[in-house]
Amino acid sequence: MFEEASEVFDNMFKSSFPLTFIVFIPAVLILVSPLPAEAAHEFTVYRMQQYDLQGQPYGTRNSILNTEARTMEADVLSRRCVLMRLADFSFDKYQKALRQSAGAVVIMLPKNMSAMPQDVLQQFMELEPDMLTTETIVPVYFAIEDDELLSIYTQTLTSSSSQGSLSAAEVLLHTATANGFQMVTSGAQSKAISDWAITSLEGRLTGVGGEDLPTIVLVAHYDSFGVAPWLSYGADSNGSGVSMLLELARLFSKLYTYKRTHAAYNLLFFVSGGGKFNYQGTKRWLEDNLDHTDSSLLQDNVAFVMCLDTVGNGDSLHLHVSKPPKEGTPQSSLLKELEMVISSQYPEVKFSMVHKKINLADDMLAWEHERFGIRRLPAFTLSHLPSHRSVQRSSIMDVRSVSFSRHGAGEPPSGPHVDVKRLCRNTKVVAEALARVIYNLTEKGAPGDLQIFTEQMQVQEEQLAAVVEWLTAQPRAAQLVDKDSSVVSTLEYHLGRHLKDVKRHYVKADKRDPEFVFYDQLKQTMNAYRVKPAIFDLLLAVCIAAYLGLMYLAIQNFGVLYGIVRRLTQPKAKAH
Repeated sequence: MFEEASEVFDNMFKSSFPLTFIVFIPAVLILVSPLPAEAAHEFTVYRMQQYDLQGQPYGTRNSILNTEARTMEADVLSRRCVLMRLADFSFDKYQKALRQSAGAVVIMLPKNMSAMPQDVLQQFMELEPDMLTTETIVPVYFAIEDDELLSIYTQTLTSSSSQGSLSAAEVLLHTATANGFQMVTSGAQSKAISDWAITSLEGRLTGVGGEDLPTIVLVAHYDSFGVAPWLSYGADSNGSGVSMLLELARLFSKLYTYKRTHAAYNLLFFVSGGGKFNYQGTKRWLEDNLDHTDSSLLQDNVAFVMCLDTVGNGDSLHLHVSKPPKEGTPQSSLLKELEMVISSQYPEVKFSMVHKKINLADDMLAWEHERFGIRRLPAFTLSHLPSHRSVQRSSIMDVRSVSFSRHGAGEPPSGPHVDVKRLCRNTKVVAEALARVIYNLTEKGAPGDLQIFTEQMQVQEEQLAAVVEWLTAQPRAAQLVDKDSSVVSTLEYHLGRHLKDVKRHYVKADKRDPEFVFYDQLKQTMNAYRVKPAIFDLLLAVCIAAYLGLMYLAIQNFGVLYGIVRRLTQPKAKAH
């Protein structure tokens, strides 16, 4: 009976072993292999600036990303996508990632910028120019934080931090078992945009009383700038300047409607494009009017040019000049009228004139009025900033929304933003001073506290707020505002409501020696895929090879193994 049972067992074992062997291996592979890579999160990223200006490259030169995520706590950053939060960002860490040849850098920004500590915002604004001047082939992106992205960051931070405190064996085991994230962009490599046109707009109010009338030119550039074009909203610089210019156009168009108040001055309004790129729109406009036409308002009797830049905040106003105005000139009259209006009507405002000569050796002009000064036109810039070096003129932190929760009820937080009440007050100052010059009110004995724009003619705060809100609802970087943009068409519509002869002016870079070159792929979709690290595949291959080796030895020595098993099972069989 035992011998028959043993023979049956032998036959069953011999017949089932190949089937067991074949089925067991795929089962092992399925159970121990890593989970298939699945998309953990899809989010929008905004690439750092990439442009050439006067032959000099700026920003990142790459836009393709397909590498594993790490944080700055990791020992090795080479060919890794380094995730950084704004609160922990520093230029030293950024430089470290570049020096270690990181595959990419993704800087995570909070949804509500105004909730960040002011020292963090100020530090980042100061670092933005340094990031742009440091040309790099490493793709640099910015992303807005959400719950999924923060979760990815937290898991990556835990994985990156733990490796430094573990032994070599523990690091190897941790690396093999931990989950990682593969960061992949969906866009293509960036390339230069050909035939990009920068658009500027011009409109006028023609004076009455003669042919050779003096002309006052009011200028404001509308484009914004920051380390990332798609995050550049330019609320104060220069949404406030454009808003003031449009309101001045509305006010003076009413005065020029009636014969009694129609002044003997031409008013020329110019909304320029490419202001953040060395005022390319203004440069071409001057060339077209002064070099390529027989007659224009700029060739005749120009009283002065007033440029409006960052006028939406602060309790100070500065008149930046390249050359102090001479006594008896229209620009000297405007300076005195500004001083009189401020001292008699708005004593809380501190007013001063800032003199800075034009430095032609610099790659970038300091203020827009210097473009006019180079062409020997009397010009100056009005701003609440005391210096052209103020970092908030070119920062992605220059946004409209501001939270007052961290400050006193009547004390706005520091940093770039637009205070509509202060913008309204500054607009009144400029409007009153201009009117006093145009109508020569001081020489006619009008008191300094005489207010011209009152009642139906007063500055409309709601109108200013609406224009600022519209301008800051969309990024206005020069690379994003083409000739068919809604920004240009809406500005043209507003100017056309109040001014005459509204026309467009286009600037295209020279094909042989371009003054500026813009690049695409500035906004992309990034996918974070949950994956096992590459070393897991190696360890898995070793385990499979060892298993197959053992199986091979077992098959080759099956008789010996079978004898051992039979001897081990015989006593149990006899007991039965």
